Amino acid sequence: CEDTPAIRTAPPPPRLIPRSNYAVSFWVEVILGKYRYGQPSNRNLQDLADQGLPVSPGTLAGGLQALAPLFEPVLEALYCKQMSEQLFHNDETRWEVFVDLPGKVGTRWYLWVTRSPSVIFYCIDPSRSAAVPGAHFAGLQADKAIIVCDRYSAYKKLARLALNILLAFCWAHVRRDFLDAGRAFPELEGWALEWKERIGTLYHLNRLRREQWDRERPLAEQSDAFHRHHEALQAKLHGMQEEATRIVASENAEGTPAEGAACAPGADLSRSARTKRKKVLASLLEHWSGLTVFVEHPEAPMDNNLGENSIRTPVNGRKNYYGSGSLWSAQLAAMLFAILQTLELWGINPRHWLRCYLNACAQNGASAPQDIEPFLPWAMDQRRRAALARPHPSRAPPATPTPIRDSA
Repeated sequence: CEDTPAIRTAPPPPRLIPRSNYAVSFWVEVILGKYRYGQPSNRNLQDLADQGLPVSPGTLAGGLQALAPLFEPVLEALYCKQMSEQLFHNDETRWEVFVDLPGKVGTRWYLWVTRSPSVIFYCIDPSRSAAVPGAHFAGLQADKAIIVCDRYSAYKKLARLALNILLAFCWAHVRRDFLDAGRAFPELEGWALEWKERIGTLYHLNRLRREQWDRERPLAEQSDAFHRHHEALQAKLHGMQEEATRIVASENAEGTPAEGAACAPGADLSRSARTKRKKVLASLLEHWSGLTVFVEHPEAPMDNNLGENSIRTPVNGRKNYYGSGSLWSAQLAAMLFAILQTLELWGINPRHWLRCYLNACAQNGASAPQDIEPFLPWAMDQRRRAALARPHPSRAPPATPTPIRDSA
């Protein structure tokens, strides 16, 4: 009727997934539950059903698969940022992927982590060869980079092929070698504990040295206090190297004392104990150049604890839900592990960031925002980073007015 105005309705809220009944908050909880807290999907579904919201496994899996492309631009930005840096921690752990691939025997894949000062990056691969870190560091921009890692052969091969990569081996693994030898052979226990104390002294001297270290000045121009601790550290290392060299040289190929070494320390040990002692010290000397990288590069830590700590969350997830049932879900896991842990590295609340980012995706027609700079921690100003560090703001329900009673 001409006299009746047309009916107008508010536009529907933007959808993160077209034709989906679930809002952004639902997917935020699903993502955090699995990739931050290690909750298996079936437990998540059971929890939702107990709250009166039954969701089928297919809906959950299909939704996560649809969301995966939204995070790809963020992952690419993480990689580019990391390749502009110079100090890395690397580690890897097994990850089951229950798919059949031509030429692939079994379901064991590997989840690789590379941690730099600004980014924690993951990738999933069926191989544990040097080709995996080689492909990752192919985009390295620095003329010289340091990778803190264990003594796995893939990293050694990588360093041989890439001349701009310097390996810094982990002293925590060396310390473990001595302790394992002492536990395996009671006659080596005192010797192993003595070396454990020596390694502890190295950590102490390096900590004192780093407290006096000025990052803006070369080693030759550091303060007198720095050089005092630096020289003490070098002297301790020199003594350890000399003793290890002397003991290894005193043993012949059969593991018996060489001529003239009958009175050498440890000459009364059993053959198996001497063999174990020689093996531990030979490994120490073989990796000596990598174990002493931290001396000339104070920015490099003495161990790979940061890399191993980073991979704990995926390991907990693997123990809870055994890996991934498809290749896309394994790749999504690596992607979200990288994003969520990088946010944590910058002190950003993952739940707040996910809400903001997925809402921006929904408003952009279920696509990643054209400009992702506002969502990259290193590109944020201090005010935005501080806001995202706090929990997502929520509104309290309106207070119910108290009825006024007539006193009469």
